[in-house]
Amino acid sequence: MTRAGSPTNGPRGPLVGLSASSEHARTTDDATISALVRRVEVLEAEADIRRLQARYMWLCDTPNPEYGVTGIDDRVEQILELFTEDAVWEGVGEYYDNQFGRMKGKEQLRAHFRRFWGDKQDPALMLNAHYLTTEQIQVHEDGVTAAGRWIHIQPWLYGDGTALVRSSRLYNGFARDDGQWRISRVRTENVFVAPLPTSFATDVATTSVLMKP
Repeated sequence: MTRAGSPTNGPRGPLVGLSASSEHARTTDDATISALVRRVEVLEAEADIRRLQARYMWLCDTPNPEYGVTGIDDRVEQILELFTEDAVWEGVGEYYDNQFGRMKGKEQLRAHFRRFWGDKQDPALMLNAHYLTTEQIQVHEDGVTAAGRWIHIQPWLYGDGTALVRSSRLYNGFARDDGQWRISRVRTENVFVAPLPTSFATDVATTSVLMKP
């Protein structure tokens, strides 16, 4: 027989209170862990998207710095590996709308990139490098889609010495596809195009060997 008011008597005894406190602590810990996991997932997604966008720009440079690329078709296919099957590539605004238009799906993107590098240019393009800045990456709440914004600058140098610099804004979409981030949309508009002095750059490399083993 226990005394009235003993620790085992009644629903509000200290043992019951201790159990409730432990449950609250476990719930708080679970919420904290879930929040930390979410933050790590967002940071990892941002890093993956940053590398993905940078690789796209890398593969678009001239001379092509990706060692071992065997030709235009090889370069184009490596670029297309970065895109989802239904990806959209579009130029918008008063300058890019008519120049680039809108392509959807890998077949149209393939034709777009092949035209750029496959069609003989006169004068020939000798240098085209992409510099990215003002990065803003937003991973959406669903964890499988994201958007990224950049401004990029490109110097262009042609075989006859003529040159220009082009600046564009990018508003790109990204999606997880089979566990891997890919580009789902490229959307670009012109900031400015400006001529550069003839032969402004000297000693321009015709090929890249940076990544040669």
